[in-house]
Amino acid sequence: MSSITVNGKQPLEYALAACETMMRRYAPGNLPPAGRFHYHQGVFLSGMHGIYRITGERKLFDYIKAWVDSIVNEYGDILNFNPGQLDDLQPGVLLFPLYAETKDERYRQAMDTIIWFYEHFPKNSLGGFWHNAMGRDQMWLDGLYMAGPFIAQYAKEFDRPELLDVVVLQAELMERLTRDGTTGLWYHAVDLQKRHAWADKDTGCSPEFWGRAMGWVPVALLNEMDFMDGQRRETLARIARGLLEALIPYQDDATGLWYQVVDKGGQPGNWLETSCSCLYAAGICKAVRVGALPAETLQTAEKAIKGVIGRLAYDGDDVLINDICEGTWIGDYDFYCNRKRCVNDLHGVGAFLLICAEAERVFGKKVI
Repeated sequence: MSSITVNGKQPLEYALAACETMMRRYAPGNLPPAGRFHYHQGVFLSGMHGIYRITGERKLFDYIKAWVDSIVNEYGDILNFNPGQLDDLQPGVLLFPLYAETKDERYRQAMDTIIWFYEHFPKNSLGGFWHNAMGRDQMWLDGLYMAGPFIAQYAKEFDRPELLDVVVLQAELMERLTRDGTTGLWYHAVDLQKRHAWADKDTGCSPEFWGRAMGWVPVALLNEMDFMDGQRRETLARIARGLLEALIPYQDDATGLWYQVVDKGGQPGNWLETSCSCLYAAGICKAVRVGALPAETLQTAEKAIKGVIGRLAYDGDDVLINDICEGTWIGDYDFYCNRKRCVNDLHGVGAFLLICAEAERVFGKKVI
């Protein structure tokens, strides 16, 4: 399949411009929330690392390293994070490439700290991670992205294969507990005790199919597959395929994007959201690349990629990625629709970089 171009430029060019924009706007240590080891920075910098792997632009690697070094000291201590939140463990994925390239043992020390907290993180009676230490028996889709990719890579890199079973279990539980039998879509969260106001009295599920929450799932599972083989890999491929196939019919035909509340496109207050659209399309691209989806589904991804890039705005040389939902907890339809629509929020920029990298790998045939 031929490369994608929008206005004469390929997605990788737009990705580099987005990286340049963010590097101009933020010194590494000032990435929000400044001074905290948190998934907002982890999402964005993971996307940047994907662009670095393809382009070899050293300034991208140096920027990632500078952020990590602003929060991980010379002894490998993480200076400011909350180990009772999966969200504050996710940036650990950035430590792997730093350790691989520099062999600096402090990065290994930090990884060992993070895996300890994952191994001791609160779990429900089924073995599923709570979303955070204050959310007893709650599992959120977001948690699959916040935990699984780090654990899977750590298991592979440091010969801890038993940890791979933990990763697969999280995906299996989330599918079983949150998947809607009619649409195949997954609810944002589940409360096994069914005690929260948002929890369905029969299933414990939250009431809506929120866009970005479902986006984390295939991205996480397809990443984890890189470190697995055999039945574990097949299980993750099946789960990711099922969710992506369920999402495809909800793509907006006119724009190529998906809605904030995915199954209620066109209803009052709902809006086309950029980060979930990027994550779904990136998931489709990688799923095709690893054989989990047929090649014809790339038509859906291509439409989304062109749709997202076609909606970019500019402020001088700066790329503006619009309509990114701010960080969000559990709510009803009106809650999701009324969330702030941000510009260059790190969730969305990271997702945009991911879609550009996957587009290059699939459509540009850059095998990395």
